[in-house]
Amino acid sequence: MELSDSVTTLKGIGPKKAELLAGQGIFTLNDIIMRFPRKYEDRREIIPVSELQAGKDQLIHVKVLSRRYSGFRYKKKSPLLLLCEDDSGGRIEVVFFNGAYIANLFNAGAEYTFYGRVTENRGALQMVHPEFHRKGDPDDIRGIIPVYPGTEGISQNEYRRMVRACEPLIDGIGEWLPGDLPERYRLADPAFAVRNIHFPDDEKKIRQARYRLIFDELLTLETGMLSIRGQIADWKSGAVIDPAPADEFVKTLPFELTDGQKEAWKDISDDLMSHKAMNRLIQGDVGSGKTVIAEMAMFAAVKSGYQAVMMAPTEILAKQHFKTLTDDLSMLGIRIAILTGSMKQKNKNETLKRLADGDIDVLIGTHALIEPGVQFHSLGLAVTDEQHRFGVEQRHMLSGKGEGINIMVMTATPIPRTLAVIIYGDLDISQIHTMPAGRKKIITKVAHPEDRMVMYDFVKKKMRQGQQAYVVAPLISESDKIDANSAEELFDELSDLFRGFRLALLHGSIDPAEKDRIMTDFADHKIDMLISTVVIEIGINVPNATVMVIENCERFGLAQMHQLRGRVGRGSEKSYCFLVMEHESDIALQRAAILEESSDGFRIAEEDLRLRGPGEIFGTKQHGIPELNISDLVSHADVLEKAKQAAQDILHDDPHLTADQDQALKKRVRNMFGDDIHLEL
Repeated sequence: MELSDSVTTLKGIGPKKAELLAGQGIFTLNDIIMRFPRKYEDRREIIPVSELQAGKDQLIHVKVLSRRYSGFRYKKKSPLLLLCEDDSGGRIEVVFFNGAYIANLFNAGAEYTFYGRVTENRGALQMVHPEFHRKGDPDDIRGIIPVYPGTEGISQNEYRRMVRACEPLIDGIGEWLPGDLPERYRLADPAFAVRNIHFPDDEKKIRQARYRLIFDELLTLETGMLSIRGQIADWKSGAVIDPAPADEFVKTLPFELTDGQKEAWKDISDDLMSHKAMNRLIQGDVGSGKTVIAEMAMFAAVKSGYQAVMMAPTEILAKQHFKTLTDDLSMLGIRIAILTGSMKQKNKNETLKRLADGDIDVLIGTHALIEPGVQFHSLGLAVTDEQHRFGVEQRHMLSGKGEGINIMVMTATPIPRTLAVIIYGDLDISQIHTMPAGRKKIITKVAHPEDRMVMYDFVKKKMRQGQQAYVVAPLISESDKIDANSAEELFDELSDLFRGFRLALLHGSIDPAEKDRIMTDFADHKIDMLISTVVIEIGINVPNATVMVIENCERFGLAQMHQLRGRVGRGSEKSYCFLVMEHESDIALQRAAILEESSDGFRIAEEDLRLRGPGEIFGTKQHGIPELNISDLVSHADVLEKAKQAAQDILHDDPHLTADQDQALKKRVRNMFGDDIHLEL
């Protein structure tokens, strides 16, 4: 057997099992052993039955006193009941429902080891569906037992057997890190690490193994991210932009820039005047004034003789930006146009010709901007809005529309700086923490099911006053598996409750053109209440919408609820957000309390990170970084710093990883990033 062999090489893995494994990205024997345990169960200590505690997973060694099973071939779901006793004199009943398939494995008088959750039933101890091992059998369930990420159709025991079958191959894993890195960072041998992540003898060896494997993964990640950053930093800027003309635009604004906006503009000004192309992320909460900063940069670019482009994730948002920029900049002589996929070909061709001829100063658009036929006359600045909706590759395609393009990306999804540095590792980062003067705080309240009618009476009152409302549900349709309200159910229910008002339903399965029409109608106040899923998380500006109702708030993360709340509070009227909690839990109550108290998106993001961890919050694909197998960007921040330093040292000596000693790292980087990121290594 070789590490590169297919999983079907192993006994017991046929086409069906291979397909299940492939669904988890496991195709080879190497993939099997490189899928690491997510936790361990300590099954080293046998607990006397007389000392068992209900509610805990525990290990017992007992003798079967009696075996009761009344099943027949046509009655396979009959339970198997084993009355067991150990040397302490304590007794426990072990139960297997649907016991037909294992009934013959147990005999009265034989000894067995069981591991499982101990419960109490009518005063007697019970263990239901435990793992078990008969004395004398080769596969023991004792020791430090790895628990792997779940794969539907493959049990933990099956996966452990697969790993055990691959164990002889582990010795063939050689050192791949270049130079003296293993000694410098006190890293265990890779074969030792892989063996002890799967088959540990004690906690110390697990720690040594995890440290090595976490370092490996974070070094690979950082090498890839720094390579991208290095490629961008190497580009010579052919678009040196004078930021001074932006003052002319600022004088036309009916408000003063906030301190946060001024700080962000200082960063951008320094970038625009430097010899290197700008590559900067502007992070700021909803309403913090990022668009104004983008307008300043685009105005300065045009006044310096260049064109500017802004890419938005949806057509409706692109149209909103087009209207805003036309209102703000056209009176200053800036020629603005829009390019979207739904435009008629004749209009599109005319726009493309004007763009290539230099008759358009600022172009707003969607993904249509990165199509091959889009050619600029002299592009100097590219802005992407709601960056987390675009991959790094798409950003690179936009920047490839010219030489030395200055790149500015914006996101209204606040992320703690420590994490932003990693997620947006190829960007310099500016954060706008201040909000414009006069911005009213959105009143946020928890509502329970019994409060719903009072809450909806309040919504009716606001709608009678000419205001609008959102109602957000976690599901599109009713589900047998998930106990939560759906948008379709709510639409039917609220259509009766709010007769006389104009309601509409919006969700991700609706045709994009119809989705845009509904959002436009809502913005034009042809709709009073919009019942939706989180598809409106990134929406358009509707100043007249003053009420947000989030159903089943316990099913949403903190940062996501904050984003949804940001759909209201955009006008002069006081705005409200109701968090309807169907199922209380400690974490749901904590989230709600934080939202009631705080409107600071950065603080909320940090709390979300603390409560849930980064894995649940940031789908790495949408941020342009690959999935991580064993490391955690927050809890392993100390290892991350070391890995980053090591990656910097390697790339300093060998920027494109051409040296023989760096070929293994180069291969790992390419495997990790796949086709998602353009990596010139």
